[in-house]
Amino acid sequence: MRGRIALVAGIIVLLLVNWSILGKERLLSEGKIVYLHLAPVDPRSLMQGDYMALRFAIENDLYKALPKVEQKRYRGWRRNLENSDGRVVVKLDDKGIATFSRLEDGQPLANDEIYMRYRIRDGALKFATNAYFFQEGHAKDYTTAQYGQFRVDKNGELLLTAMYDKDLIKLGPPGQN
Repeated sequence: MRGRIALVAGIIVLLLVNWSILGKERLLSEGKIVYLHLAPVDPRSLMQGDYMALRFAIENDLYKALPKVEQKRYRGWRRNLENSDGRVVVKLDDKGIATFSRLEDGQPLANDEIYMRYRIRDGALKFATNAYFFQEGHAKDYTTAQYGQFRVDKNGELLLTAMYDKDLIKLGPPGQN
């Protein structure tokens, strides 16, 4: 009996993992291409290998628009963001570069607007990911990064696909662009 339970549980886990993979593959193939301008980044971690810690300029505008709550901290009170998930409306220019438009407010989207999901954990605001990993020894290939390219679905789910320079030229090791 235990063997059957373990087999059924294993099959369910495999089905769920494959369902998630199929969803990401669909997002990669069908998602709208959107570029987010990067805030200053740092391309190095000794413990995890080479990666670029990411922050996006749009986070600053979103942070200002979100309501804050008073929270007790080590040295007194501080206004901070409450843990939550949500969607922001961004406006796309003709190149697909996103800029903050407004918080989701129930109003219909204009033709040049889309939703993007964000999450807040421990006062930190994040879009999709906060890191871009690349092959060790290739940090120099990403030093001119100015934009992160995302695939975004109609619900605002994001998937980071590549890094681009100021002219929207894809970055990476020679021969892989």
